[in-house]
Amino acid sequence: HEEDPASRRYGAHKLAEAIRNKQLSPVELMEATLKRIGEINPKLNAYLIVTEEEAMRAAREAEKGLHTGAKPGPLHGIPVSIKDLVLTKGIRTTQGSLVYKDFIPDKEGTMVQRLKAAGAIIIGKTNTPEFGLSCCTENKLTDTCRNPWNTERNSGGSSGGAAAGTAAGISPLAQGSDGGGSTRIPASWCGVFGLKASYGRVPKDVQPWGVSHVSCLDPMTRNVRDTALMLNVMAGPDGLDYSCIRTAPPDFLKAVDGKLGKLRIAWSPDLRYGVKVDPEVKSAVEAAARVFAGMGHEVEEAAPDTGEPFDLWDVLLAAQYDLYLDFALDKHADELMDYTRLALECARGLGGVEVARTWTQIERVRGIMRDFFEKYDLLLTPTTAVTAPPVGKRGRGRGRGFIDWDFIPFTSVFNLTGNPAASVPCGFSAGGLPVGLQIIGRFGDEVTVLQASAAFEEAQPWADKYPAVS
Repeated sequence: HEEDPASRRYGAHKLAEAIRNKQLSPVELMEATLKRIGEINPKLNAYLIVTEEEAMRAAREAEKGLHTGAKPGPLHGIPVSIKDLVLTKGIRTTQGSLVYKDFIPDKEGTMVQRLKAAGAIIIGKTNTPEFGLSCCTENKLTDTCRNPWNTERNSGGSSGGAAAGTAAGISPLAQGSDGGGSTRIPASWCGVFGLKASYGRVPKDVQPWGVSHVSCLDPMTRNVRDTALMLNVMAGPDGLDYSCIRTAPPDFLKAVDGKLGKLRIAWSPDLRYGVKVDPEVKSAVEAAARVFAGMGHEVEEAAPDTGEPFDLWDVLLAAQYDLYLDFALDKHADELMDYTRLALECARGLGGVEVARTWTQIERVRGIMRDFFEKYDLLLTPTTAVTAPPVGKRGRGRGRGFIDWDFIPFTSVFNLTGNPAASVPCGFSAGGLPVGLQIIGRFGDEVTVLQASAAFEEAQPWADKYPAVS
């Protein structure tokens, strides 16, 4: 790979240090980043919008600040992509839909403001399925977002553009979001690190729709340390979001350097859901469990007895999306993707008693999960049941028929319960596709999840592996 500091092989923490020490120019870094977007994006469709002029203007301001005595923030001059579900003031935000293809917000949320205040520079908006409603990043705005390890395969979703761009080395930091696995699924299929923090760890004020009672705004990076750096900036209480965790977050970057004590770890190949798991995926995750056992942790096969969560999640999602998007079914039906229509049609068949019953069942699942994590410090599972599927393939054999649960059965339950969960690259299939290990911790304990992820990264490094398109 290139030897210059603007190379894709340098993580955000190293780039930020080089900028602070005036060994790297923010302008040079931005020029290299935009050059990579120009070369790579036509092959992947990772970005829906590229803010080239604004990014270069901000990079010049960042450069100027270094020479005028201004104290640089922790992300000073570092390029970051924002998922196109997230409002960005003055930057087109399509939600991956023809319905909002020309929408330019006049506001943005605390999370975006915090990234900018820390010195990060937005380079564009990454591709997403319509309204984030699919595990495969396909919409009517552009071609499918393709997997850089094999462009005939899907990148995952709904943060598919974020994962594809990060895997291909376009930029070191990407923002994703996760209401049912949407950070962890594409991280798994594209071979990068994706963390869904505890529910409420990162404020999500001003977001107009989505599964708001279970969704999170997240970092996605090539290594664990960069995620901790980014989460330090994103996390913390916010008076605009009532659901935020009210206590101040720990220093996640400092925590990554901390020593991991002996843990009691459960692992499960299928969470007892009775789903079919690709043998190569199961084998890679079982091998990862053995790595933790080899570190001296107590590891045993076990799973929380929650039952399958698919119907609960489908009802919750359909009901919440109906609140914001019911008009689209009447006025824009022919512009919608099939999965969006199916979800909104499902919502119209729901009654208040069914939605209330669903919430009661979710509370039961949360209690079961709390009890499970009284006994165990971590739970290991496959992130997904399969490696990245071929473009256009569906796996809708469960739930209400609009989510590909056959591909992604293991992530959504941790949205319902709020637990922090990460997808860690843990190997490759015989065909060269990445496999993700999901590491889940107690509610509020991102520190142990990050420390365990960093320990696994040290034991089995992945960040130096690059896909064919990069």
